[in-house]
Order: sequence, then structure tokens, then C-alpha cells
Amino acid sequence: MMESFFETREEASVAAASAIEAALASRLQQQSEASLVVSGGTSPVLCLTELAAMPVEWQRVHVLLSDERWVPADSDDSNEKLIRESLLQGDAAEASFLPFYDGSVTVEQRCDAIKENIRTLPFPFACSLIGMGEDGHFASLFPDAENLKQGLDTDGRQLCLPVNTAASPHPRISLTLAALSRSDTVVLLFFGAAKRDVYERAKADSNGYPVSRLLLQKRAPVQVYWAP
Repeated sequence: MMESFFETREEASVAAASAIEAALASRLQQQSEASLVVSGGTSPVLCLTELAAMPVEWQRVHVLLSDERWVPADSDDSNEKLIRESLLQGDAAEASFLPFYDGSVTVEQRCDAIKENIRTLPFPFACSLIGMGEDGHFASLFPDAENLKQGLDTDGRQLCLPVNTAASPHPRISLTLAALSRSDTVVLLFFGAAKRDVYERAKADSNGYPVSRLLLQKRAPVQVYWAP
């Protein structure tokens, strides 16, 4: 695990964007196309904006979400909306994008479809950009989710799960750790003293925080970027 701690969030975001660019370039040297997993929320916005301006061969990149709220893409709660407004701009708009929300089906049906979609994408993922909550969740793998054990099983066959949590008024869809750990690298970007405390506890042992399982798994190297 590589740790990079910065004085400002801008510095951390730029460094994380550079790491993602390098991961994409490496994967594109090996195959014709590459896949990039990105998270929603406020923490990655600057990173994604910086990444959009970097010299990536975006027409060869497939972008998908780590997780999504079950809301239409024009909702302010939509991660898809955030990604379209921050990352998929300029040259980066040439990237392909896999939406998660589909109001014509149930969350469970959409998860089944997404699992099949993922199997058609370039694999393993070149990089997964992940955030972390103060409760230790990542993607939408929350501590109170009834199917959390399934979501954190690195050897499980499920790549995508429906998630319900008291932390959100909306049902959610989340990639599992089995899917996310099949990345050339995982970039974990988070900010603030409270999350730093959670991170320090979580990396020590598997003590109940979902993110512990991400940090302690051996399949995908994790690069950590943090600022106050």
C-alpha cells in the first residue's frame, strides 16, 4: 500500500489524477481499450476535473461508477450527473460511459444487467477511484447493509449488488470488492481528520470497517491520497 499525504486537497486531487492517468496509459499500452471505475460524492470532483484535462486517449476508455443512488440521471443526488459534469467534459466526453440507473426495471434487475455489461468491458479495470465515509464505507458497501458480507467477499461471484442503508433515503447499486479488487490499482482519495482516524484504525486490522477489507486484500494494490 502506498500512502501520500498532502497539505491541501488540491495537491492530493492532482496527484490522484496523475496516478489514474498513469494507470490508464499502462493498460492502454497492453490492450486496445481500458476501463476506469470512478466514485461519486464531493471528494473526487476536483480530481475528476483535473483528470478530464489530462492527455488520455479517452476514445479508448470505458467509464463506469463504483456505485449509484437509484435516482434519475438529472437528479442532484445522481452520481452519473456528477461524473458527466466533472469528468466527461472536453476530450474526456469521448469516453464510453455505463449508466447504472434505469427506471424501467427494478434495482435487482439492473444489477443483473450490469453484471453482464461488466463482462463485456475491458478487464481487469485499469484503475478504480474510490472514496471513504466516516463510517468506513466505500462505494456503497455500508456497515449496516444486510448483504455486506457478500459485498466484501473478494472471492465471490457477484460483481454488483443492490444495497439498502439507513445512511441513504435511496436504494443503491454498488460494485462489490470482488469486482473492485480486479483493478490494476485502486486509488483511495479522502479528506479530513475524522476520515484519517478511521483509515488509520482500518488499515491496522479487519476491525469491522468495510474499508479494512479493501486495505487488507492482496489482489489490487491500493494507493492512498489524503489531505486535511
